[in-house]
Amino acid sequence: MKTSLRILLACALALTSFQLHAQYSPPPPLQPFPGFANDYLRKKDPYWANWDISGSFRMRYEVRENHLAAPPANDFKKGVDNDNSYFSDKLLFRVGYNQKWWIALVEGRSSSATGDDRGSAPNIPTGSSPDSDGPVDLHQAYIVLGNHKEFPLSLKVGRQELSYGDERLVGAFAWNNIGRVFDAAKVRWQNAWFGMDAFTSRIVVPDDNNFNMSNEYETFSGAYFNTAKIPKNWTEFYFLARNVSPGAATLSAPAITPAPFNTSARDTYTIGARFRSATNAWGNFDYTAEIAGQFGNWKRPGAGVRPGERDDHRAYAAAVNAGYTFADSFGKPRVALEYAFASGDADPNDGTHETFDNLYPTNHKFYGYMDTASWQNLHNVRLIYQLKPHARVSLAAEGHAFWLADTHDRFYNVGGVPRGGAGATGASGSGTGYGLNPAYDSFLGLEADFVCGVTLTKNSMLECGYAHFFKGSYIDQTFSTSGSRDADWFYTQVLIRF
Repeated sequence: MKTSLRILLACALALTSFQLHAQYSPPPPLQPFPGFANDYLRKKDPYWANWDISGSFRMRYEVRENHLAAPPANDFKKGVDNDNSYFSDKLLFRVGYNQKWWIALVEGRSSSATGDDRGSAPNIPTGSSPDSDGPVDLHQAYIVLGNHKEFPLSLKVGRQELSYGDERLVGAFAWNNIGRVFDAAKVRWQNAWFGMDAFTSRIVVPDDNNFNMSNEYETFSGAYFNTAKIPKNWTEFYFLARNVSPGAATLSAPAITPAPFNTSARDTYTIGARFRSATNAWGNFDYTAEIAGQFGNWKRPGAGVRPGERDDHRAYAAAVNAGYTFADSFGKPRVALEYAFASGDADPNDGTHETFDNLYPTNHKFYGYMDTASWQNLHNVRLIYQLKPHARVSLAAEGHAFWLADTHDRFYNVGGVPRGGAGATGASGSGTGYGLNPAYDSFLGLEADFVCGVTLTKNSMLECGYAHFFKGSYIDQTFSTSGSRDADWFYTQVLIRF
């Protein structure tokens, strides 16, 4: 009740401020802005055009009621403290230099949170936060050799972000207060017909108050191909390999949100394709479609049937989004319908693991802004409405309907963690908590999202959002003993570039 009051007050304050500053969502892109230091130095001496000295600062306030506060096993449960409100901030500062045939960049980051109650969750020390990683750490540090204008091959080596397609499988997760980076080596071939990246990497594990190191037990490699030569389409094909050794179980670090680790040993291989309509190629219509299949093996958890043995991994996923823009109407509204599916495991004891491995995504963009679900064991129907009533203003409203793809499998949170834990079996019909409950209904619930904001100046943006999750029959049955309740979320943030 106290948190509900905080949400209402925060919304009221945000609406009051937006009467003065307008609103938008998703944020309109900021205009090109070199940064204050770059602007000053380049005006004094053209030589400084080779340098990039710039950064950004983002501050966010969030209020969450009944989700993502306690461990995910308690999401939507009555009788536990699932309420949380906190401030977080992320400071990025970079120094880069470029010549005709090479580029070098170093980017530092400071991430902190105040008032976050998630220190009681597993693997997060009491008093800490998965949004904290400070006081200063290395976000990126890489060198690029090559010039695609004169030679098709280039090499990028060092700590860097990896981002492909819509980021459903591989993304920088910039929404997060820490983000995601890899220690990687990437070769790119680019010509007039196609481009292709081939890379190998290790994910960097956030470790608050210590220098972040990459996970030596986990390797992520792949090849990503793209071309615009298929008429009216932007087309991508990819092969991705995630190889996690049993030593990953010994890894210990306080912040688990930006990237999956402490996960089961596995060797999963993903083959997929993504198709997107070229700009204005289909008039006012647009579409994106992606399909992926997986094979390999997956080590069973240490409890249950055949502990520690390897199951064959066979999984698949697909997503399609189709939209129409009313280009001649006020605000150029766009309406779109999206359907996303990811397979679940129909039988945990049959020697085949069928839960889709979501890899390293930016899930915040796709399965509800409340971050309750991932692209695993899921049906998600999404309705989108976007409006831009002013060059600096944008508004969006979304509705989501969620079902489990298979009730023999679990309900996975945004980070790919099964609610109830990897070894939880549940008791079908017990109503005592998450686990394996095949007799339950598959309907998880509905989510309504509203986001708004404004581009304030050439270097600053303001954003605000509210969401409500209407619990479904699966959650009601999960907590039929203790009872369950809906969840709410509010946030407002400011981004400043300098």
